[in-house]
Parts: sequence; structure tokens; C-alpha cells
Amino acid sequence: MKPRLLDLFSGVGGAARGYQMAGFHVTGVDINPQPRYAGDVFIQADAMTFPLEGFDAIHASPPCQAYSLANNIHGRTDHPTLIEPVRERLIESGVPYVIENVPGAPLRNPYLLCGLAFGLNVKRHRLFETPIPMLVPQCPPGHPGDWLLVFGHTVLERCKQSGRTPNNGPILRRRHVGTDRGRAAMGIDWMNRDELSEAIPPAYTEYVGSAVLEHLAVKT
Repeated sequence: MKPRLLDLFSGVGGAARGYQMAGFHVTGVDINPQPRYAGDVFIQADAMTFPLEGFDAIHASPPCQAYSLANNIHGRTDHPTLIEPVRERLIESGVPYVIENVPGAPLRNPYLLCGLAFGLNVKRHRLFETPIPMLVPQCPPGHPGDWLLVFGHTVLERCKQSGRTPNNGPILRRRHVGTDRGRAAMGIDWMNRDELSEAIPPAYTEYVGSAVLEHLAVKT
């Protein structure tokens, strides 16, 4: 049987698909129904109270809104901050764990992954906390190219320079493009626009999942 991974705060399963590609059997848990979940099994339940026993590894993607740049701009204080209690639960479980979130989130010694480093046409920085050591591909310097941004329920393309700022910096245009292009850039073909804006490319967790599997193999 494949090693079993628990996918907490699963959403529609961008992370789950990557772990499947790495070789895991994935069980997703989310408080909301996810009829298009990409993992092997989905259970609608509260990720903060769901039992953690019986799994070889655990991935968690707690809500990111409290730590996001957009939240900092608007100064909202009503979003949940769950990383610390999630970390406590995962450490107590005694199995290898991964916590994923946005830049600015209070993760411990996180690894930064970027779509451009994986050959994807999307700049989507995400942080991964795990006790498992990894070597990760680095972002290309300057993030060259006309890559896409997927956020805020939209897909934008960074286009060529359209002018200079008063400090002589470049002004780069951004234009709205279709959800289909966002799906292609993310390596995801089963999500709608809103689901896509909350997902991570499966390439990220395929890479992380491979490191987790190597760690499990060494332990056995």
C-alpha cells in the first residue's frame, strides 16, 4: 500500500494532487464541502479537531488571509491565525509534517517555492515549514518573462514595460487573462476561477512529497 498522507484544510486539492504524483494516498479534510477534491478520499470535518492517528505524514494549509499582503493593506483583524495551534498539533502527532502558507506567515525556517523555479509560467511564492531537510530550486533572478499572477479571484499577465516611475524604475503593465491560462500555468485543470486563486501548483507538493517519502524510507 502507498504511504498515507493527511491533507488538512485541503480545499479542492492542489496540494493533494502533488502528493499523489509523489506517491502518497491522500485523505483530505476541510470544513467546507469539496465536490471536486483531487485526492483519494475527502472528509468534511474541522481540521482543528480531526484525529491525526493512522497517517504516515501530514500536510496543513491553514487559512492565509491573516498573513497576506492584501490583508495588511486593508488592516483587517478578523481573520483566524491558526499556524501556531496547527503546528502544536502536528508536532504532537509524532509524524513528519508540512505547513504551507503565504510569505509573511509566521513559519519556522521555511522553504520558499516559486512557480518559475519549476518551469511554470506563474509567479506564486509559497512558504513550507517542515522538519525534513530539503534542497529547493531557487527563483530566477529578477523573475524575467511575461508570467502570470493568480490571486484575488483573477488571473493577470505581467506584460512589457510601459514607462518609467519618477525614480526611473520600470512600470510593467498587467492585463486580465482567462481562467484557462491560469489553469495551464498552475498545472491544474479541474478548478474554477475562485478555487484556483486559493490553490498552489501541484509541482510544489510533488517536490516536497518526494523529500518526505525519502525521509520515511530512511526511517524504516
